[in-house]
Amino acid sequence: MDARLNFYGSPVATKFARYINSAGKAVSDSTLPAATQELVKIRASQINGCGFCTDMHTKDAAHAGETAQRLHLVAAWREAKVFTDAERAALELTEQGTRIADAAGGVTDAAWADAAKHYDEDQLAALVSLIALINAYNRMNVIIQQPAGDYRPGQFG
Repeated sequence: MDARLNFYGSPVATKFARYINSAGKAVSDSTLPAATQELVKIRASQINGCGFCTDMHTKDAAHAGETAQRLHLVAAWREAKVFTDAERAALELTEQGTRIADAAGGVTDAAWADAAKHYDEDQLAALVSLIALINAYNRMNVIIQQPAGDYRPGQFG
């Protein structure tokens, strides 16, 4: 399988990626826990059907010490006992923020209030930014049908 477009070989895409990656650095440098960041990226990528990002973020999470059990249960996090209340709140916000078109009201006040119980304002800003960012990456990769499976942890820096 080949991608429809060599997105990472295009001068326009390279310039775009430089900007979007610097936005991502603001999130990765935040106090939002790294494990939560990976869980959010994995869950949004699963929902969006982005194999490339699902592959990347499960491998990065495992490389950082995440357990196989937790990685296998991200898609069924509501029924799993292996996630903290804070992680569950982040995953709920991720799902609602990713599925905006599926819900007339967008993100519920209850989901926001639950996340706000566990994260301070800077962490909430990082969480919202991360949800928006991973959804952008997912859309790019799904549109061009970027193949999954060959990612190596740390491949992009």
